[in-house]
Amino acid sequence: MIRKLDITVLQAARNRINLILDKVPHPFVSLSGGKDSTVLLHLVMDEAIKRNRKVGVLIIDLEAQYKDTVCNLEKLVEMYKDHIDLHWVCAEITLRNATSVYEPKWTCWDSEKKAIWVRSKPKYASDLSQYDFYVPGMEFEEFVPLFGEWYGGNEPSCAIVGIRADESLNRYKTVAVFKKTGTIDGTSWTTRIGKSSYNAYPIYDWKASDIWKYHSVYPNKPHNCIYDKMQMAGVPLKEQRLCQPYGDTQRRGLWLYSVLEADTWAKLINRVIGANSYSIYAREHGNVTGEGKITKPEDMTWEQYAKVLLKSLPRKSAEHYAARIRRFFGGWSKRGYSVIPDEVDQNVENLHFAPSWRRVVKTLLRNDYWCKGLGFSQPKSDAYGKYLALKGKVRTKSKPRKWGEKKNERAVSHDNDAPAA
Repeated sequence: MIRKLDITVLQAARNRINLILDKVPHPFVSLSGGKDSTVLLHLVMDEAIKRNRKVGVLIIDLEAQYKDTVCNLEKLVEMYKDHIDLHWVCAEITLRNATSVYEPKWTCWDSEKKAIWVRSKPKYASDLSQYDFYVPGMEFEEFVPLFGEWYGGNEPSCAIVGIRADESLNRYKTVAVFKKTGTIDGTSWTTRIGKSSYNAYPIYDWKASDIWKYHSVYPNKPHNCIYDKMQMAGVPLKEQRLCQPYGDTQRRGLWLYSVLEADTWAKLINRVIGANSYSIYAREHGNVTGEGKITKPEDMTWEQYAKVLLKSLPRKSAEHYAARIRRFFGGWSKRGYSVIPDEVDQNVENLHFAPSWRRVVKTLLRNDYWCKGLGFSQPKSDAYGKYLALKGKVRTKSKPRKWGEKKNERAVSHDNDAPAA
């Protein structure tokens, strides 16, 4: 149920930010340098400066990005340097390379590949030794929540994140759950992600047009000029997004680098396997990318086609996919599918309401490494397990603390057979 407020989205965002600054001892802005997080930082700093208070800023620098993005980040850091606690993290983080089956992952700032880095580390790069939870090779999704726990110490922390609900269904679902148990003051736009760490989304109800309206009203506040170039290149407003360029979704915009920053493009295609080839077909549909409608050879079933595709993959990738496909079929066999159909109604497949060999083929053609099209999610990395082993932590069975509850207000039990989450 959507409830309209009698205030602008700008004032609503300011009210939410003030709530976080009032309630949370250790807030920090998650800053990517994109349009949303840039506006969010401006909003947070407006309120923090009024309070004469410092706020943390976390920049997880993934190495391969536009020069304009780096320039924007540097301008923002310089502008607010007296009011921020900066953590510009240039860590060896494992990321998805969806442009190749031979190198399904890549590691930014890989010390063994320094000669082909897309760029050098910035002068603001933080000392990684201060992050006792960090292990080279860990995933981005592992680093962020652990940073939140580390930043708060024994007190609550909150990552202030610039996501908007209209960008995707998953982002909408992040804030559209109205019966959350882990929030700050019962707000649907906050979510607990750790024992004492939270995420907050103050601009969740903004639209892209609101972002640019803000900059038109406050033209002296820096923005990322790469969006101006995207606009001139004819990129639709809803597709003007930034992230590491080789991801499953982000690879579709890989070709833009060749248009907007030719020198960066040359380094990008030299950095990982498959980048140049995929950029040629990034906007194609069908079997070449697995997007949209796919076809099979007339003399084959979808099952036969899937097995041919598996045989064409490098051994390590083939074994990875085969293991997940077996788990996929095993799960459906428990729900009455003793025989997996070759195909079912397309709408049923799209909604993941039934298994089929055609779903398997589409997963393989899309180079969907984690098999999200089969209902799987990305697992924890080996690096995360090494971190837990080094720390000798144990998983607690007790519930996470409620908002405002201190550690010594409840008893804690431990399971010595399980690692910490």
